[in-house]
Amino acid sequence: MKLVTNTQITVDGVMQANGGNNPTLDPGFDRGGWALPLGDDESTAYIGDCYLRADAFLFGRRTYDLFAGYWGVRDDVDSPFVRSLNARPKFVASRTMTEPQWAGTTVLSGDLETAVRELKARPGGELQVHGSGQLIRWLLERELVDELVLIVCPVIVGAGTRLFPDEGKDFALDLVESRRFATGILAQTYRPAGRPQYA
Repeated sequence: MKLVTNTQITVDGVMQANGGNNPTLDPGFDRGGWALPLGDDESTAYIGDCYLRADAFLFGRRTYDLFAGYWGVRDDVDSPFVRSLNARPKFVASRTMTEPQWAGTTVLSGDLETAVRELKARPGGELQVHGSGQLIRWLLERELVDELVLIVCPVIVGAGTRLFPDEGKDFALDLVESRRFATGILAQTYRPAGRPQYA
C-alpha cells in the first residue's frame, strides 16, 4: 500500500485544532476551529473522496482517540467519513493501549517502523494518515511517506503546533496535483523526491 498523509494546515503551517477548541486536548489553545468556516460543499466532498480511497488508516494515539470518540460512534452511512472509517482496518501506534474499543482496530505496540513497512508491503491502494502530526513527523524522518496531501486553509493562526518541525530532514517534493476551492482552500498533493538542491 502507498502511505498517504492528509493534513489540514494554515498558511503558517499550523495543524492543531482545525475542527474546534477542546480544552482537554489542547489546554491553553484558544484559536481552534480555523478550518470549519472555510469549508464548503466542494472541499468537503474532496476530503470525503480522499477518505473513501483508503484501504486502511494509520493513527497516532491522540488522533485515534479523538476520531474513535467522534466518528466511531456514528452510524450515518451517507457520510463518506463514517462509511470509510468504520468499515476499513485501523492501525494505531501506541505503547499503552491494550484493548481498543473501535471495531477493526489493531494496536501497533512493538517495533513501529517494521510494522509500518509491513503494512506498506501489503497489496492495496492507500494506507492513510489523518491528523496525527507527531506520527507524520516520525514517518517523514524515516522516509516512509509516499505522498503528502496538504489542505491549506487561507488563514494565519499565529500560534499552535505546526506540521513540520523547526529542524528536520530536508526533502525535495514533486507536485502531483493541485486544486483550488471557492473559499480559497488549496489541496496540494506532493511526492517526496529525494534531497533538495541548494544554490
